[in-house]
Amino acid sequence: MLDRTFVLFRFIPDFQKNFWAYPGENERSRTVNTMTTGLSPRDRLLETASAIFYREGIHGIGVDRILDEAAVTRATMYRHFTGKEALVVAYLDREDATIRGYFAAASDLSLTPAQLLDAVVYGIADDIERSHTRGCPFINAAAEYPDPASAVREVVSRHRTWFRGTLGELAAAAGVGEPDAVADSLVLLRDAALVGGYLDGGAHVRAAFVRSAEAVLGREL
Repeated sequence: MLDRTFVLFRFIPDFQKNFWAYPGENERSRTVNTMTTGLSPRDRLLETASAIFYREGIHGIGVDRILDEAAVTRATMYRHFTGKEALVVAYLDREDATIRGYFAAASDLSLTPAQLLDAVVYGIADDIERSHTRGCPFINAAAEYPDPASAVREVVSRHRTWFRGTLGELAAAAGVGEPDAVADSLVLLRDAALVGGYLDGGAHVRAAFVRSAEAVLGREL
């Protein structure tokens, strides 16, 4: 069995304590309320919109509310974004870039592929319980944009293709049998766990997710 203390607390820089080092839901609100004033108008708008979209959904939120909470004008928004959908795309791109950044940071450290896979599993488990407590932002957005040709769905598809492919590459490098099938199963488990965490609570879902993911990887807890 891998040393999970090492995996979770050493493979990402010291300021990040797990693979998915997002702020928790309460911390998200505090961050938006207390730290956006030092950002540029564009970043303040995106930070505010991202928090609201994840917390409350997309279609039910009017642009005026986002502008009011971000303290920016409509003219400023249109200087940076062509409209609300472009802001949604930027929100999802931001989520995607954050996750890709954690993989990139990990690749600079001396972890084996097996250790990185273990870190991914336990990082997702922590994320479900602590940070993404209202489900997956990509699944949530896709549910509100049924047209698969929309710009929003294109971002969702691009992220999922990258995530699945990256897991498959890690599984292959770690010597796991049928790495593509394993990657498919891990993505499916994460999808289910994020939805289950929202409905049933992260603490309830966490153990089941870890147990199932380790079984897919052919490991014993």
